[in-house]
Amino acid sequence: MREARGAEARAVEAGLAVRLGELRAERGWTLDELARRSGMSRSTLSRFERGELSPTAAQLGRLCSVHGRTMSRLLLEVEAQPAQLVPAGRQAVWRDETTDFVRRSVSPPHAGLRAEVVEGILGPGAAIAYEKPPVPGLEQHIWVLEGTLEVAVDDTVHTVGRGDCLRFLLRGSSRFHCPGPERVRYALMIVAP
Repeated sequence: MREARGAEARAVEAGLAVRLGELRAERGWTLDELARRSGMSRSTLSRFERGELSPTAAQLGRLCSVHGRTMSRLLLEVEAQPAQLVPAGRQAVWRDETTDFVRRSVSPPHAGLRAEVVEGILGPGAAIAYEKPPVPGLEQHIWVLEGTLEVAVDDTVHTVGRGDCLRFLLRGSSRFHCPGPERVRYALMIVAP
Protein backbone atom coordinates (compact mmCIF):
# COMPACT_ATOMS: atom_id res chain seq x y z
CA MET A 1 0.00 0.00 0.00
CA ARG A 2 2.79 2.44 0.93
CA GLU A 3 4.59 1.66 -2.37
CA ALA A 4 1.37 2.37 -4.34
CA ARG A 5 0.94 5.71 -2.57
CA GLY A 6 4.60 6.53 -3.22
CA ALA A 7 4.13 5.75 -6.91
CA GLU A 8 1.00 7.94 -7.03
CA ALA A 9 2.83 10.81 -5.31
CA ARG A 10 5.72 10.53 -7.79
CA ALA A 11 3.22 10.52 -10.67
CA VAL A 12 1.54 13.68 -9.32
CA GLU A 13 4.91 15.41 -8.88
CA ALA A 14 6.01 14.41 -12.40
CA GLY A 15 2.71 15.61 -13.86
CA LEU A 16 2.98 18.85 -11.89
CA ALA A 17 6.45 19.50 -13.31
CA VAL A 18 5.16 19.01 -16.85
CA ARG A 19 2.07 21.16 -16.28
CA LEU A 20 4.10 24.04 -14.82
CA GLY A 21 6.23 24.06 -17.95
CA GLU A 22 3.12 23.94 -20.15
CA LEU A 23 1.51 26.87 -18.36
CA ARG A 24 4.60 29.00 -18.87
CA ALA A 25 4.83 27.98 -22.54
CA GLU A 26 1.11 28.68 -23.13
CA ARG A 27 1.74 32.29 -22.13
CA GLY A 28 4.89 32.55 -24.18
CA TRP A 29 6.89 33.45 -21.07
CA THR A 30 10.58 32.77 -20.64
CA LEU A 31 11.85 31.49 -17.32
CA ASP A 32 13.14 35.01 -16.69
CA GLU A 33 9.63 36.45 -17.20
CA LEU A 34 8.07 33.87 -14.86
CA ALA A 35 10.80 34.60 -12.31
CA ARG A 36 9.97 38.30 -12.48
CA ARG A 37 6.24 37.67 -12.08
CA SER A 38 6.56 35.09 -9.28
CA GLY A 39 9.47 36.54 -7.34
CA MET A 40 11.28 33.18 -7.48
CA SER A 41 14.65 32.51 -9.04
CA ARG A 42 14.97 31.32 -12.62
CA SER A 43 17.00 28.28 -11.52
CA THR A 44 14.38 27.22 -8.97
CA LEU A 45 11.61 27.50 -11.55
CA SER A 46 13.68 25.49 -14.01
CA ARG A 47 14.23 22.76 -11.41
CA PHE A 48 10.46 22.65 -10.74
CA GLU A 49 9.74 22.18 -14.45
CA ARG A 50 12.38 19.45 -14.78
CA GLY A 51 10.97 17.64 -11.73
CA GLU A 52 14.25 17.96 -9.83
CA LEU A 53 12.65 19.93 -7.02
CA SER A 54 9.12 19.92 -5.63
CA PRO A 55 7.68 23.35 -4.77
CA THR A 56 6.67 24.13 -1.20
CA ALA A 57 3.05 25.03 -0.50
CA ALA A 58 3.92 28.74 -0.47
CA GLN A 59 5.86 28.50 -3.73
CA LEU A 60 3.07 26.55 -5.40
CA GLY A 61 0.60 29.15 -4.11
CA ARG A 62 2.66 31.92 -5.74
CA LEU A 63 2.75 30.03 -9.04
CA CYS A 64 -1.01 29.44 -8.86
CA SER A 65 -1.52 33.15 -8.31
CA VAL A 66 0.65 34.03 -11.32
CA HIS A 67 -1.30 31.56 -13.47
CA GLY A 68 -4.73 32.54 -12.05
CA ARG A 69 -5.60 29.08 -10.70
CA THR A 70 -6.45 27.59 -7.35
CA MET A 71 -4.08 24.89 -6.16
CA SER A 72 -6.83 22.31 -6.60
CA ARG A 73 -7.42 23.42 -10.17
CA LEU A 74 -3.72 23.07 -10.96
CA LEU A 75 -3.57 19.62 -9.39
CA LEU A 76 -6.69 18.64 -11.34
CA GLU A 77 -4.94 19.60 -14.56
CA VAL A 78 -2.21 17.12 -13.64
CA GLU A 79 -4.70 14.27 -13.38
CA ALA A 80 -6.94 12.61 -15.91
CA GLN A 81 -10.67 13.40 -16.24
CA PRO A 82 -12.11 13.76 -12.70
CA ALA A 83 -14.72 11.28 -11.60
CA GLN A 84 -17.91 12.16 -9.74
CA LEU A 85 -17.09 9.70 -6.93
CA VAL A 86 -13.52 9.50 -5.72
CA PRO A 87 -12.85 6.88 -3.01
CA ALA A 88 -10.65 8.11 -0.15
CA GLY A 89 -7.74 5.95 -1.30
CA ARG A 90 -7.78 7.56 -4.77
CA GLN A 91 -7.99 11.22 -3.71
CA ALA A 92 -4.97 13.26 -4.77
CA VAL A 93 -2.62 13.91 -1.87
CA TRP A 94 0.20 16.44 -2.00
CA ARG A 95 2.81 16.82 0.72
CA ASP A 96 5.08 19.72 1.54
CA GLU A 97 7.72 18.14 3.77
CA THR A 98 9.42 21.47 4.47
CA THR A 99 6.32 22.90 6.17
CA ASP A 100 4.83 19.62 7.49
CA PHE A 101 1.68 20.19 5.40
CA VAL A 102 -0.51 17.53 3.78
CA ARG A 103 -3.23 18.53 1.31
CA ARG A 104 -5.89 16.09 0.10
CA SER A 105 -8.28 17.00 -2.73
CA VAL A 106 -11.46 15.49 -1.27
CA SER A 107 -13.80 16.66 -4.03
CA PRO A 108 -11.88 17.11 -7.23
CA PRO A 109 -12.59 20.42 -8.92
CA HIS A 110 -14.42 20.30 -12.21
CA ALA A 111 -14.23 22.82 -15.03
CA GLY A 112 -17.98 23.55 -14.88
CA LEU A 113 -18.31 23.68 -11.08
CA ARG A 114 -17.21 26.42 -8.65
CA ALA A 115 -16.87 24.67 -5.27
CA GLU A 116 -14.40 22.14 -3.94
CA VAL A 117 -13.47 20.53 -0.61
CA VAL A 118 -9.89 20.07 0.55
CA GLU A 119 -8.53 18.41 3.68
CA GLY A 120 -5.48 20.05 5.24
CA ILE A 121 -3.19 18.72 7.94
CA LEU A 122 -0.50 20.85 9.59
CA GLY A 123 1.95 19.60 12.21
CA PRO A 124 2.50 21.43 15.50
CA GLY A 125 4.24 24.75 14.92
CA ALA A 126 3.88 24.52 11.13
CA ALA A 127 2.77 27.56 9.15
CA ILE A 128 1.97 28.35 5.52
CA ALA A 129 1.72 31.91 4.24
CA TYR A 130 0.27 33.09 0.93
CA GLU A 131 1.02 36.61 -0.31
CA LYS A 132 -2.19 36.84 -2.31
CA PRO A 133 -5.03 34.57 -3.41
CA PRO A 134 -4.74 32.65 -6.67
CA VAL A 135 -8.11 34.13 -7.65
CA PRO A 136 -9.23 37.30 -5.79
CA GLY A 137 -12.61 37.01 -4.09
CA LEU A 138 -12.47 33.28 -3.32
CA GLU A 139 -15.03 32.34 -0.69
CA GLN A 140 -13.48 30.02 1.89
CA HIS A 141 -14.96 28.05 4.76
CA ILE A 142 -12.54 26.41 7.22
CA TRP A 143 -14.00 23.73 9.49
CA VAL A 144 -11.52 22.38 12.05
CA LEU A 145 -11.90 18.64 12.61
CA GLU A 146 -9.00 18.11 15.06
CA GLY A 147 -6.73 20.50 16.95
CA THR A 148 -6.54 24.29 16.62
CA LEU A 149 -5.78 26.45 13.61
CA GLU A 150 -4.81 30.11 13.57
CA VAL A 151 -5.89 31.76 10.33
CA ALA A 152 -4.73 35.24 9.41
CA VAL A 153 -6.78 36.92 6.71
CA ASP A 154 -5.18 40.22 5.74
CA ASP A 155 -4.39 41.66 9.20
CA THR A 156 -7.00 39.79 11.26
CA VAL A 157 -6.05 36.59 13.10
CA HIS A 158 -8.77 34.06 13.93
CA THR A 159 -8.26 31.13 16.31
CA VAL A 160 -10.42 28.26 15.06
CA GLY A 161 -10.87 25.30 17.43
CA ARG A 162 -12.26 21.82 16.93
CA GLY A 163 -15.76 22.01 15.47
CA ASP A 164 -15.50 25.75 14.73
CA CYS A 165 -16.00 27.12 11.22
CA LEU A 166 -14.52 30.32 9.79
CA ARG A 167 -15.98 31.85 6.61
CA PHE A 168 -14.47 34.72 4.60
CA LEU A 169 -13.79 36.18 1.17
CA LEU A 170 -10.10 36.08 0.35
CA ARG A 171 -8.81 39.20 -1.37
CA GLY A 172 -5.36 39.61 0.17
CA SER A 173 -2.74 37.68 2.09
CA SER A 174 -3.48 34.68 4.30
CA ARG A 175 -1.56 32.51 6.75
CA PHE A 176 -2.39 29.15 8.30
CA HIS A 177 -0.60 28.21 11.54
CA CYS A 178 -0.92 25.22 13.87
CA PRO A 179 -0.04 26.44 17.37
CA GLY A 180 -0.04 22.86 18.71
CA PRO A 181 0.53 20.97 20.86
CA GLU A 182 -1.09 18.46 18.49
CA ARG A 183 -1.52 18.60 14.72
CA VAL A 184 -4.54 20.29 13.16
CA ARG A 185 -6.79 18.63 10.58
CA TYR A 186 -9.35 20.78 8.82
CA ALA A 187 -11.74 20.84 5.90
CA LEU A 188 -11.40 23.78 3.54
CA MET A 189 -14.33 24.55 1.29
CA ILE A 190 -13.43 26.83 -1.61
CA VAL A 191 -16.00 28.56 -3.81
CA ALA A 192 -14.71 30.41 -6.86
CA PRO A 193 -16.25 33.82 -7.60
